[in-house]
Amino acid sequence: MPIVIELDVMLARRKMRSKELAERIGITEQNVSLLKSGKVKGVRFETLERICEALDCQPGDILIYHPDEPAAKD
Repeated sequence: MPIVIELDVMLARRKMRSKELAERIGITEQNVSLLKSGKVKGVRFETLERICEALDCQPGDILIYHPDEPAAKD
């Protein structure tokens, strides 16, 4: 998929664990893990807003477009 989720990079920059992020934004650790791995088909704007607020970042810091990436097969 040409959209790459770099949530793990931002968590490392902020020295925050997935568990803490999950607690701050009100989702499960499992859902944070799915987001980090890119195994989701979409993310709600409300969730993205909470992530950006908790990590003090912009959506573009987390969602990166790489047009040369091959599409993932389901």
